[in-house]
Amino acid sequence: MKRLLLYPHGGSCNHGCEAIVRSTLKVLRDAGAETREVVLPSARPDEDAKFGLDRLCRIILQNRPIARFSAGYVGAAIRKHFFRDGDAYDKLSYHEFFDLAGRDSVALSIGGDNYCYGKPRHLYFLNRCLRAKGTRTVLWGASIEPEAMDSEMVKDLSGYDLIFARESVTYEALRGKGLSVISRYCPDPAFLLERADRELPEGFAEGKTVGINLSPLSFSYEKNSGATMEACLGLIRHIIDRTDFQIALIPHVRWSGNDDITPLKALHERFKRTGRVVLIAEEDGFSCMELKGFISRCRIMIAARTHASIAAYSQGVPALVLGYSVKASGIARDLFGTEKDFVVPVQSISASNDLIRSFDMLVCQEHELKARLLRAMPQYRSKIQGAAKEVQSLF
Repeated sequence: MKRLLLYPHGGSCNHGCEAIVRSTLKVLRDAGAETREVVLPSARPDEDAKFGLDRLCRIILQNRPIARFSAGYVGAAIRKHFFRDGDAYDKLSYHEFFDLAGRDSVALSIGGDNYCYGKPRHLYFLNRCLRAKGTRTVLWGASIEPEAMDSEMVKDLSGYDLIFARESVTYEALRGKGLSVISRYCPDPAFLLERADRELPEGFAEGKTVGINLSPLSFSYEKNSGATMEACLGLIRHIIDRTDFQIALIPHVRWSGNDDITPLKALHERFKRTGRVVLIAEEDGFSCMELKGFISRCRIMIAARTHASIAAYSQGVPALVLGYSVKASGIARDLFGTEKDFVVPVQSISASNDLIRSFDMLVCQEHELKARLLRAMPQYRSKIQGAAKEVQSLF
């Protein structure tokens, strides 16, 4: 039996990261993958323990600070300056991770967005070191911006034993770069994440509530600063004035500097006196499964975070995505045949009424869309299970 490594993992307060780990481990175990050990090298092990991932796998700190002038530091300096090893310091920082790698290991690169935001040189480095030790690598549930696939990236991608693209835009781009032999189309494993239902807070009416999730990360892609918040304000006013729906503000990432609660609290302050808007938050936070439980009891979901939208889609809840990269458009296109009206790029938002037409379309077609989503899920389940069996064969 081989050791399974899941890398690189940012931490479970990004509940999309948590969802990928949970759903990946379950689907692999269901496929019969027998491992000697499952290790999760994490940037934030405390977060993972807080949400119970330490009960599913062994968690280690993926890279450690280097003590200046320690024996390891001096050795790395010698390798860098005399043997021209440009990775010497990074290898020392990641040594606990790399010590677990080898021919008896399979490593799944699980960060679905790692190839979406510029050149992922940290991932190129990790892959070089893993492959040098004979570890088989798999890119699992990924989206990749097609225009980012330069020769350097293609060289890195070609080193994987298998690549599973989570939407067809990425899959077709991989094929266009000559990687069809190792590339597969497979929906994000989090489509299979189990839900956990908590008691609904006062003001959350099951089946009559619109969920809204916002991401500070998406704001950085705006062409008109502040436009997304203004459009959300306009949409909430529209919902309050024209419908009898309640509104639930649902954070999905709780990282300092990139915390969904910041814009959602601002929205809550504006509308809390109406009695129509509730903020889903507690001091200790909810797990990805509990957040999926809240989202599944919404009627419509407005989502900036990919895994908030996946939680909705997988439960038959029509979603409007505030997109900023290939992942949003690709996932929606695979489900509905088009991303038009299902994805509003934040780059295109300029007015306070820019979300209203697409929202009204979802409401008008909600029963048809719900049925379409539920019909698609058995096929998605089958594809993910088939991919897990292919990965299992590497063990």
